[in-house]
Amino acid sequence: MAGKKYSAEDIKILEGLDAVRLRPGMYIGSTGPKGLHHILWEIVDNAIDEAANGFATRIEVKLYKDGSASVEDNGRGIPTDIHPKTGVSGVEVVFTQLHAGGKFDEHNYSFSGGLHGVGASVTNALSEWLRVEVYRGTVYTMSFRSYYDEKAEKFVCGVPEEHLRDTGVKTDKRGTFIRFKPDASVFDSVNFNFDAVSKRLKELAFLNKGLEINLVDERVPEDKRPIAVNYKFDGGLHDFAVYLNEGKTPLYPEPIGYKAEKDGILIEFSIQHTAEFTESLFSFVNNIPTPEGGYHETGFRTGLTKSLNEVARALGALKDKDANLLGEDFREGLTAILSIKMKNVQFEGQTKTKLGNAEARQPVETATAEGIAALFKDARNKSVFEEIVKKAQGAARVRIAARQAKEVARAKNSIDNLTLVGKLSACTGKKPELNELFIVEGDSAGGTAKQARVRQTQAILPLRGKPLNVEKKRIDQVLANEEIRTIISALGAGYGSDFDMDDLKYHKVIILSDADQDGMHIRCILLTFFFRYMRELINNGNVYIGMPPLYKVYKKDIVEYAYDDAELQKKIAAVGKGYQIQRYKGLGEMSAEQLWETTMDPARRNLIRVNIEDAAEAEQMVTALMGDRVEARKEFLAQNANFNKVDTFIDKVNI
Repeated sequence: MAGKKYSAEDIKILEGLDAVRLRPGMYIGSTGPKGLHHILWEIVDNAIDEAANGFATRIEVKLYKDGSASVEDNGRGIPTDIHPKTGVSGVEVVFTQLHAGGKFDEHNYSFSGGLHGVGASVTNALSEWLRVEVYRGTVYTMSFRSYYDEKAEKFVCGVPEEHLRDTGVKTDKRGTFIRFKPDASVFDSVNFNFDAVSKRLKELAFLNKGLEINLVDERVPEDKRPIAVNYKFDGGLHDFAVYLNEGKTPLYPEPIGYKAEKDGILIEFSIQHTAEFTESLFSFVNNIPTPEGGYHETGFRTGLTKSLNEVARALGALKDKDANLLGEDFREGLTAILSIKMKNVQFEGQTKTKLGNAEARQPVETATAEGIAALFKDARNKSVFEEIVKKAQGAARVRIAARQAKEVARAKNSIDNLTLVGKLSACTGKKPELNELFIVEGDSAGGTAKQARVRQTQAILPLRGKPLNVEKKRIDQVLANEEIRTIISALGAGYGSDFDMDDLKYHKVIILSDADQDGMHIRCILLTFFFRYMRELINNGNVYIGMPPLYKVYKKDIVEYAYDDAELQKKIAAVGKGYQIQRYKGLGEMSAEQLWETTMDPARRNLIRVNIEDAAEAEQMVTALMGDRVEARKEFLAQNANFNKVDTFIDKVNI
């Protein structure tokens, strides 16, 4: 190797879509389920852009038994004429050229979510085949495929089987039909998740008032009819807010909202307060969710605070001498949807999770303030604003009391300098990005974890009891819970609106609990706390679930661990005849060595990263599972829990 010649001929030039095929994660994030659905969203987003710009009224998504999917809209149809620079049709350009599209100027699309210009071509590159039909008075068709070229000794992807062809078939239809089959050699799985697709399409229907979206799943037994759902919401964001607040107690019967255009930006919001104590703000830019926020959220919050303080003074709830209420006071129990549509969007990253356009802040702030003022002028809304102000004043009293309690606690070395001796076993490493915090169920398991850990990078925080279920709890009640206070102190990044990722002491927060009912409950309680008071921790992918094994299969010096019943059968086969089985009922049954090699060793452990694919659905689920509506919880458990599972462990033990 030392004398190997390195010349210009060794420099590889990736042409066309080759780069996508070689490094798909750079374009779609991953080759797991998220990446698989990403290539579908790229095609769906193009159809949505047609609707958002007033050219389409209907979209149909279909999932087929062969693993393919299709998207059809009744928009203008992809241009079929010859592109002046490339000499091929617009259809061929769109599906074979990166950074090609009609969205880089304002001529064809005023607003667009797919501004990176790689969507359709990337979907083509990562598919076994892709077929397009364009309806423009006549039917045009074109097909692409991917295959291994024996002569060239390389894989080629997204290659046209023919140029765009005019079939001569006349049609009154308008729009585009695209069907593609994801390449199984690229993705971990090519099975589209119906629930994930359905939830995203429902969200898009809420965001695009009056747009009809149909989803058909043909992947059913022969004797069953295809699953079909239809989404169309004439109330738009109003209906979205109502949907999000199912399971909550609204303070006023109907959401209120406003729509305006400021500086070329279309701004729309809908709000409704509930009896809850946490804020739920969902923002979108050109139909793309922005869970990490951005300048539009900043403008919305500022405008809301300013205008509601003016309302409070107009109602006489605040006197001239009184200080303004804070934004967090007005946002307690708030469910809000903010949707903006603008030109030349700059998302931070391909994942499109944060708006980077600073120029969006002021128009959103102005529109929000004007909207609240206009709604307040309507006499029918007087009682609504009275409830909002009353709720905010109550939140302010709690906030002030909590602050005073916090100041007293600080003086007693309680919350920020909480004595953690006997609880937190901190790590010695000074780099947060390398450090891990294990939140462990029980003192016994905590003691074992302390023995097993690597002191340089792994900290252990044992829980001596169940943390508080923070759902339906005021912040003063949350902070009164010792376990919660300890977690806040250990992480060092604050909580709620004061949470700051830059101050985070551990970039991996790992929940380690028993694989039983109590352990599951503790996980849910902790995840609810992180979701409500440290959501950025989840959004950034810093929260993990540690997965201890359920079984140990062994014979002499051969040891295998199984994490579920399905894996157990494989481990039994691997160990062979004469095996023995140990079932772990809890972490406390493991030795330090066993806990290390199964659950804590970065090279061998099994961690599940917690993420929020759909914040709106997560909001609903947390409310249903952790709130006080028994019926909602019963309904969820009836649909998702299996209480009739047969325990076959004794059968497995019989060798």
